[in-house]
Amino acid sequence: MNSTFCYDSEALPPHMVSSLDSALPFKENSFDLVISVLNLHSVNDLPGALMNIAHILVPDGLMLAAYFGGTTLTQLRQSLYSVESAIHGGLSPRVMPMIDFSQSASLLQRAGFALPVVDTDRFTLSYGMLGKLLSDLRDTGETNILTARRKTPLSLKFYQALEAELMTEYPEKSGRFAVSFEIIWATGWTPHESQQKPLKPGSAKMRLSDALGSVEKKI
Repeated sequence: MNSTFCYDSEALPPHMVSSLDSALPFKENSFDLVISVLNLHSVNDLPGALMNIAHILVPDGLMLAAYFGGTTLTQLRQSLYSVESAIHGGLSPRVMPMIDFSQSASLLQRAGFALPVVDTDRFTLSYGMLGKLLSDLRDTGETNILTARRKTPLSLKFYQALEAELMTEYPEKSGRFAVSFEIIWATGWTPHESQQKPLKPGSAKMRLSDALGSVEKKI
């Protein structure tokens, strides 16, 4: 079959744009490979989205996904909590919840994927102005899409307090502040009889001490 589906809503023609929260517009077992790039963190129903992807893959088909993980924008999230509590006396959801790295493999298994493998890249960027961070988030389509968010624009007072909070709590050199990002890489295969299976407990034919060249001691 040798067919690949790369989910990027901006790259698809209008008649094929579909939310990963709903059924994808393809038949079951249509693709050998599905690639999802930086969109799974923004869906409403992640387990359902992964099931939709598994549904369109052939047996022994592969999903490759990259999405923002739980430590992304931690500094911005915490600073927003602090400033909004001080100014408005309450909180508004402004940074979407991200997928925790430790939960990613279990999410793949829950969706029916076999042989899940998950890895992560964590890095920190430094900014001299809050405006530049917000501009970068707009340019990458990562601004607030939560429906329960406060709809009124940020006041100058709020903006200045938020920038000061970031500079004070997360300082970098030369008057800049730090912002963390995490990209989680996830792969999973749809089940097939040809895939390797774990051995039954107690069926090993070689001791770990033999493989390590060490002496086993009974306790």
